Amino acid sequence: QVQLVESGGGSVQAGGSLRLSCAASGRTSSDYAMGWFRQAPGKEREFVAALNYNGFSSNHADSVKGRFTISRDNAKNTLYLQMNILKPEDTAVYYCAARRSTLGYYTGFNEYDSWGQGTQVTVSS
Repeated sequence: QVQLVESGGGSVQAGGSLRLSCAASGRTSSDYAMGWFRQAPGKEREFVAALNYNGFSSNHADSVKGRFTISRDNAKNTLYLQMNILKPEDTAVYYCAARRSTLGYYTGFNEYDSWGQGTQVTVSS
């Protein structure tokens, strides 16, 4: 399995931006599909965005389309989530996830077998 460490979370006002990073170690991440999920207090973990192993195929949840962009730099073994026009409802702990696969991207949390510890994002109105 690959070890994942998220960073870049913080507090921001509505309309602001943040970029989350997820550093992978232990195995090369270049043959892993990866994704971002988030969980707000009292709510289930929900899909945010996913990317296939080479970054050529991606999917974003409807709630973040046009505002968030997932990307990866396999040379740096790092996954990113650029978050723009943040809203208070984006407040959550954000998790990155990985699954060894070159077949595509995955949107279900139970399809991943490696998870980071999470990073808090708080958006105030």
